[in-house]
Formats: sequence, C-alpha cells, structure tokens
Amino acid sequence: MTKSVYVVSPEGLVGKSAIALGVVDALARHVSSVGVFRPIIRTDGHDTILQSLVDHPAVRQTYEAAYGVPYSAIHANPEEAMSEIIARFEAVKASFEAVVLVGSDYVGDLGAGEFAYNLAVAANLNTPALLVVGGHGRTPESLRHMVDASLDELRAAHVSPLGVVATRLGDGLAACQEAFDKLGLPITAGLPEDLSLSSPTVRQQFAEAEASLLYGSPEQLDGESRGVMIAGMTLPHILTGLSAQHTLIVPADRVDILPGVLLAHQSDGFPDIAAILLTGGFELPPEIHTLIETVEPKPPIAETRFGTYTTAERMFGLEGAITDSSRKGKIAVEMFDKYIGAEKMAAALDLVGSHVRTPLMFEYQIQQRARADKRAIVLPEAADPRILKAAHILLARNVADVILLGQEETVRAQAEALGLNLFRAVVVDPKDPALLGKFAVEYARLRAHKGVTEAQALAKLADPSYFGTMMVHFGLADGMVSGAVNTTANTIRPALEFIKTKPAFGAVSSSFFMCLPDRVLVFADCAVNPNPTAAELADIAVASAETAAAFGIEPRVAMLSYSTGASGAGVDVDKVREATAIVRQREPDLLVEGPIQFDAAMDPEVARTKLPDSEVAGRATIFIFPDLNTGNNTYKAVQRTAGALAVGPVLQGLNKPVNDLSRGAMVDDIVNTVAITAIQAQAEAAGQPSRFAAV
Repeated sequence: MTKSVYVVSPEGLVGKSAIALGVVDALARHVSSVGVFRPIIRTDGHDTILQSLVDHPAVRQTYEAAYGVPYSAIHANPEEAMSEIIARFEAVKASFEAVVLVGSDYVGDLGAGEFAYNLAVAANLNTPALLVVGGHGRTPESLRHMVDASLDELRAAHVSPLGVVATRLGDGLAACQEAFDKLGLPITAGLPEDLSLSSPTVRQQFAEAEASLLYGSPEQLDGESRGVMIAGMTLPHILTGLSAQHTLIVPADRVDILPGVLLAHQSDGFPDIAAILLTGGFELPPEIHTLIETVEPKPPIAETRFGTYTTAERMFGLEGAITDSSRKGKIAVEMFDKYIGAEKMAAALDLVGSHVRTPLMFEYQIQQRARADKRAIVLPEAADPRILKAAHILLARNVADVILLGQEETVRAQAEALGLNLFRAVVVDPKDPALLGKFAVEYARLRAHKGVTEAQALAKLADPSYFGTMMVHFGLADGMVSGAVNTTANTIRPALEFIKTKPAFGAVSSSFFMCLPDRVLVFADCAVNPNPTAAELADIAVASAETAAAFGIEPRVAMLSYSTGASGAGVDVDKVREATAIVRQREPDLLVEGPIQFDAAMDPEVARTKLPDSEVAGRATIFIFPDLNTGNNTYKAVQRTAGALAVGPVLQGLNKPVNDLSRGAMVDDIVNTVAITAIQAQAEAAGQPSRFAAV
C-alpha cells in the first residue's frame, strides 16, 4: 500500500515547504519511489513550491501531474473541486511507493475555512497529517494552545495526526520540545529559526521596489537579506546600527553616506551589507560613480523612483521561500535530518495508518473500480430526467456503458432539451418486434410451469422492467438498475421469475452502504424481507458479508437484537440466536456476533462492558436487522440524523445483478447504484473469488 503524508498548517508562512522537502528527502532513502502532490495551487501563476519539490532528484514526476486544482476551482464549486483532487491524487498514488502532500499557502482568499478544507482533503485522501506551526513570536504556552486546538480540528475531521513540528523557535526551543513530547505522537519536533530560510533574496527586494540594478552580479542578487535598515541618520549612527546581511535604504541625495557604508562593507570591523537601495530617483554625481566602480568588494546597488517611506513599506515583512535557491533546499534538508531524521519519519508512517473512508472516497473508489472493467448496464426508465442526467455523468466519467430503453428519437430529443450528451448511450426500443418475439418465447418457456403463454409473455414484456431483466438474462446487458419510477416489488419480481437466486441462497435480500464521515458500514435487510426466518436471516448475513468484502469492507457481522449475548430471552431474541448459530455452522471463518444490541456492536466502550472478548463487538462493519421494520427505520434515521450517505439498496443473492432505486433517488444515487451493479457484474464474470476477503 502506498504511504502518504499531508504536510499542513493552520496558517501561512510557517516554513511547511521546507519541512515537505525534508520529508521527500527522508522517504527517498527508504522507498523505491517518491511522488509529490499539492492538492491546492495558486490561481495567479506557476506554483514555485510545487516546482521545487518536483525538481528534487528523487522525484520522477511532471509538474502537471503533481497538483489537484487551483484556488479558483474551489471558489467555483468546492465539491467538484474535491472530486477532482481525489481523482488526480489516485493517479499519483498508483505510480509511487510514497507520496508527500503539501497544504495550501493561504493566498487564495478562502478565509477561515482554508484549514478545514485542507483537512477535508486529507480525510478524503485517507492521509495522515504532519502539522506544522510557526513558533516565531509565540510563547511555549500560546504555541501549545495553538497545537492543541489544531489537533482537535484534525481529529474532528477524521484525520490521523502523524506528528507536530514547530518552526522558527527562539529561546523556547527546549520548553517547546518538552511540551510536545507529552502529546504521544510519533513525531514531535521544534526547529530553531534559521534566517537564511525565511529571508528574502536581494533579487526579491529589488523586484518589490521596482528597482534598477546599477552594480552587482546575478550571484549577489541570489544572496539573502536578513533585514532592512533605513540609513537616514548621520554616518556614525548608521555604522553603530549596522546588522549583518541587511539591506540599506539610502536616499539618493545623501551621497555623503555612500563612501562611509562602502568602506564599512570592506572593513573586517563591521558586518557585511547585503545590498544598498537608493531611493528618490536622483542621479548620482559622476564622482560617486567613479568611487563606487573602484571599490572592491562592494554589495549590489540599485535605484528606485520611489521615496524612502514607500520603498521601506514595500520591503518590510517580505519573506523568502525555500524555492529561492538550491542552497536553501540543502539547509532545509540538513535541519530536518538533525531535528527529526529520516528513520523516524519512515517509522512513523509505518506506525500511523489512517483507516478513514469518507463518502466521497467511497464514491470515487466504486466508480474507479467500475471504470477498470466496464460493463453494460440497462436503465429501463429512460423517460425520467434523473435517469438521463445520470447516464450523462456515467458516460462522461467512463464508469459504464449505458443502455436506455425507449423510442430512440424521443430519448435523444429529451436529452438534447436537457443539454445532455448521450451520444455514446445505446438506445433500445422495448417495442422492437424481433427482441419482443425472442423474449416472449423464452419467458413462456421459463414460466410454462405456471401456464404462461406467449401472448401473456408479450403482455408482461410491455413492462420495461421485464424487458430490461430479459436483456440481462440473455447477456445483452450485464446488469439492470430500475426503481426510480417503479416499486421495489416491480423491480425484483422479474428477476425472481427467471434470473433466480444463487444455489446458496434461499431468498433475495438487500443491503445499504451507509457512508459515515469516517467509515462505510453495511446495513441489511432494509428493503425486501418483512419478517425473515432464522434461516433467511442467516442468508442475509452471509450475502451481506459477500457484498461487504467485494467492496473492500472487512466483514464483521453483528446480528442485531434488543438483547446482547445470553442476557435476554423471547421469540425475537431466540430467532436471532438461532440465525447466528446457522451462520457460524455454515461459514466458520466469518466473524459474527449475536444476538447483540446496536450500541454494543458499534461502540467500543459499550462493547468492553457487554462483550469484552468479542472480535465483533464495538468493531462491527455489517449490521443485520431482525426485520424490515427495524432495518428500514434505522437506516433512514442514521441517514437523516448522522448525515450519512446511504448507497443502495443493493440486491443480494441473485444469479445476475439487478438493483433497485428508491423513487426519491437523486442523480448521484443513480450513478452510484449503476457503479455498484457494474462491480457486481465484474464479480459474476470472474467467478466471485475469495468471498470474505476484502478487496
């Protein structure tokens, strides 16, 4: 499995790019390939931080493949932007053993929600976070308060914290490290301030002041300036206040100052000057030019038309970036090695695994799996605009081949009126005499024991659900999705009549994928069987375990009741107890617990009290309800009160995939159900390997 880490900060200008560079370098020593990914980049131009990471010798990746979306895409549609980020990250993830992600820079006007959006990205990408905070100007107490608040936000967003790094620390380095050690995280580190990393280059300063270079080489312009000093005093006071590698702002009409500061730059008794910037736009006298030309060494000197105040305003607070020079990159890597270390970083990624599976992630994964081996799915209810809109999305995303039932001219005219592109959809007329004749003969043959004639068969096939199911039966489609207009019974009945159930199952059942903010559970049966017997409950449990495993969910089955363990008795509890025994006898390798109450199945704390030795209690992934009344009400209650995404119902136990929609289905529901049906069809074609091994 690809290892990944999201370097993120709750604020800008804290040096997370330097940390990210250190992480890339560290991981490159432990894995065969390292990729980088920046979910959010600048809208206003090329992202220099991302470019510096892509340029790392260990990274074999193009800039274009290494980012998600610009800020502008998030402003336009945050949900679509998130989907695009997930898709682009998955492409990167597939190519590397480890991926380092870098959070955004707080330059895109997302406001207070920017940190939250970064955390939502981390959760949806199932990536632990390395939190970077700035220590400059903060006391150890205020820094710890900020870290605690940020970690609370991480956990609330279902993001696993890999560690915390504080940068640019001064005297509080030791106190900070001591406080961080108490957090109990794999990585905690405080890094001292290195002005060479945060300082701007002279080139940056001159560009900000719109200055023209008079004297100096390109190499000098790439040097850092650690501060700005206004030389507006007499020379003795200026010399007293000189600091190493600062830029002097000198009014161009104060030519008396220049000889003195140039001499100080040459002298071992004074610190070196980073640069001199002459303000006001005044011409220097020829004699001063002659003097400057004869002085060696001299700092770079430039002039600007701006006055001293405007120049200083532009240059104060200007920060440098890790991308300014290769020397800065080397310093960042050396600092990372000293205070964190490559071994510690690699070990932390092995220790911390994020098992979050968000609804958006689940949707992406099922569509990706469907896309990998496309199947043809028939949609009988083509007159419904929701079906046509879903078909448009399915084709645009290349999830499945779509077959629509209807008169072709009518279907295409309706699609055009809705502004949809259904050019690649196949439209089949359910009144096609050749197909009707073929289907009627087959239906009459299959239902001869019920006395069905070909004339009666033709009448049945007037129902699009019967026609679509017959297409699946003949292999003209790999699966069918219906129910946006028709009832569940109307969708299932044709399948029961001639698709039939698998030999291992006595009845068809249904399950819902309940996508909570941080995981995906399976609820069954919530749509088909009103009052199942113990044997039917066992069927539902085994079928649901197969469904869960097929979609990457490790099966741990809770057979629900109003009683846990041996604490209760009665007809209803005894039925669940009997069903549990049947499952254990039938599938000894399947983890199952019952009877068990919902809270004991879901909550580890309750489980420790009620069933401390159970492998399922507190960790259940599949919830089998004792009857339809309980199941249907519970899934809807969880959907509405917990904000869960309910995907389904998924029909289980049939020989070929046919799935039902609720009549209130939204377009996204239809898209997801078609993807699930396509995956079921893939499994049928492959012979359904390893039934209880999550893929």
